[in-house]
Amino acid sequence: MIIPIYKPAGMTSHDVTAKLKRAFPVKTKIGHTGTLDPMCTGVLVVLTENDTKLSDILPSNKAYRATMKIGYSTDTQDVTGEIIEKSDLRPSYEEILAVAKSFIGTYDQTPPMYSAVKKNGVPLYKLARKGETVEIEAKKVAIYSIENAEMLADDEFSFDVTCSGGTYIRTLCEDMGKELGVPCCMKALERTVANGFSIKETLPLDKAIKLASEMKLEQYAIPYDHVFKNLPSVIIPDNGLNYYMNGGRLSTNRCEADNIDSETYRAYDRTGKFLGLAGIINGEFFGKWKIQ
Repeated sequence: MIIPIYKPAGMTSHDVTAKLKRAFPVKTKIGHTGTLDPMCTGVLVVLTENDTKLSDILPSNKAYRATMKIGYSTDTQDVTGEIIEKSDLRPSYEEILAVAKSFIGTYDQTPPMYSAVKKNGVPLYKLARKGETVEIEAKKVAIYSIENAEMLADDEFSFDVTCSGGTYIRTLCEDMGKELGVPCCMKALERTVANGFSIKETLPLDKAIKLASEMKLEQYAIPYDHVFKNLPSVIIPDNGLNYYMNGGRLSTNRCEADNIDSETYRAYDRTGKFLGLAGIINGEFFGKWKIQ
């Protein structure tokens, strides 16, 4: 199953899956597609049983509503941490917006110490809690847009941001502060889109737990092909269906495809049954991921 959950504040992503796992009357394998910090709320995509393997192929882009606190920075890059620098400077809305917009594109972002990124197999946050610091390699992330920016107060700037998977918004807030010359950190964060799902498609955690306990959660599962609705489709012919499903490749001339310019397709049989994802190489379609 694919179930987008609305994660409340005050719990980890692991807490969410653990609660759901305990709710099921039968043993059920459960995972999620991307960690949200305890203070953060919003879309958390939960996967069950064999569908946990989908985490590697779901769309990775994310969107958030963020609030940046202006005037101090912390060791966690958010308001839950210990203050390490303060300033009375207050940039104007125009100055902050200009700096925020300057981050649109790709840039090298250094993950925070208080994160799930691993160093030699150990999550950084565990090292940070011990007071240890290590050298962290920067990684390239992408900021696609920053919109709907507003000043909530003279020291609070709120904005919508869409970005690549693996982007840390609290690090973005701190990096924006460095460009402004004023220490900043993240005050609040709500993930509004994850893996192609928006908030309006999520289930409240309490409701999901109740449905799981009644073995009714499957009624709210998202259809597989909905996840990949932005991909072109291909119809696998009846006379090549078994061959394809068993790992064979079929010429593009034998299949009905929207186009042959994509790397990945939604594959269907002639009855409209979703078969999984197909790839194309050397003029032939092959199964990249198939529903078992």
